[in-house]
Amino acid sequence: MVDYVFERHLSGGILLPANKTASTSRQIHRGFIPSRLVLAVRQHRGPAAVPCVQIGERVLKGQTIATAATVGPSAAVHASSSGWVRAIEEHPVLTSDGVAPSLCVVIETDGRDERLPETARPVWPTRRADQLKAMRTAGIVGLGGAVYPTATKLATPVKCKTLIVNGAECEPYISCDDMLMRERAADVVAGALLLADLLAAPLCILAIERDKLRAIQAVEAAAHERGDPRLKLAEVPTIYPAGGERQLVELLTGEEVPSGRFPTEFGYVCQNVGTAYAMQRLRAEREPLLSRIVTVTGGGVQTPQNVETPLGTPIGELIECCGGYKPGALRLIAGGSMMGAALPDDNVPITKATNCVIVATAIEVRRDDSEWPCIRCGDCAVACPSRLLPQELLIATTSGDYAALETLGLADCIECGCCDVICPSHIALTERFRIGKRTLAERERERAHLEQAAARDQAQNDEI
Repeated sequence: MVDYVFERHLSGGILLPANKTASTSRQIHRGFIPSRLVLAVRQHRGPAAVPCVQIGERVLKGQTIATAATVGPSAAVHASSSGWVRAIEEHPVLTSDGVAPSLCVVIETDGRDERLPETARPVWPTRRADQLKAMRTAGIVGLGGAVYPTATKLATPVKCKTLIVNGAECEPYISCDDMLMRERAADVVAGALLLADLLAAPLCILAIERDKLRAIQAVEAAAHERGDPRLKLAEVPTIYPAGGERQLVELLTGEEVPSGRFPTEFGYVCQNVGTAYAMQRLRAEREPLLSRIVTVTGGGVQTPQNVETPLGTPIGELIECCGGYKPGALRLIAGGSMMGAALPDDNVPITKATNCVIVATAIEVRRDDSEWPCIRCGDCAVACPSRLLPQELLIATTSGDYAALETLGLADCIECGCCDVICPSHIALTERFRIGKRTLAERERERAHLEQAAARDQAQNDEI
């Protein structure tokens, strides 16, 4: 049975229509092979991977095409199907700052999906240090959206008190984690326990929203079969954004992570269920991260469903796999309806961060961009899960008061969009906060450069 049922809600958050039924009525579509792969060498937080193949070279599925950078958190990139390298060049790729040119390895697939021979696939090592290196080499990153290299996150110097495996998936439209838990619960549980072993975590909580009944039942049965006392199953409220890392830590442990700090500093490590599944695939099948489950949904696609999608697949080919566009398709969105990003076209490739593609119709997008003055109702502050004051942040961003933005905690904004939805004046608050955060980051870089220049000048003067 479920070990924990949480009746309390988080601070802030909103109730939203799930819009997930259309994509969960079918099993995950597997075996899809696109005609072309556009594999970005930077599909993770940290330095880009370094291409290690040549144009014209034939590559096999699972072969490394870009090695992890030697400095900083990084992760390798692999050919997700067999074929020929046709180009190593820049292509538009979805990044944290929107769609931007990024160096990619372009592969023309041969339709054979030929894997590396078993003898060429590394065996899962026994020593922890080697296991972390194997994860980096296998390109394993967080698949909940942050894509932080998993090996780096698990190498936390603070002893882990609790591993939280996140299956909440609270954002509307996205159902890839739900379907993964329904169909591959045993692998998810095995991967979660593998992560717990790597962290020496005495407790592993697998958190699932209470509206995902079939996923809860599947995971519960798999956990019972394993019989590991470290593993606990938590049923959490169906409220957005309960799946946020900080929000989930607070909900499950009662401990609030202070501003400017990270959960790992307090002994809490969060990983997505997709990451747990990828870890089990690496150990059991000796398979690096080659694909991910992607929800393809919205009123503008013929057959909404979840697809096991090779990384690098152009979104247009993925939509064709789902029957193509329906009349009235208006906009492409990568991600969910709250935190997703509009795409310029369907040539953008799937990356490790792409969990959902929405083919939206007119009734699914906001067409009127009219804004009204803020009426100081305070609804945005009530809805904010990070306990910020969005109306004060709006004033600071509008006036360019960067000191106030730092004081008001803009860096703690998780860009969930709750304030946008709740605002009666239809002010695009989240977009303003994104711009403000980028501006603050740029100012910080400029300040660091100035300090370095001043230090060099002082050093030269001291020599004279």
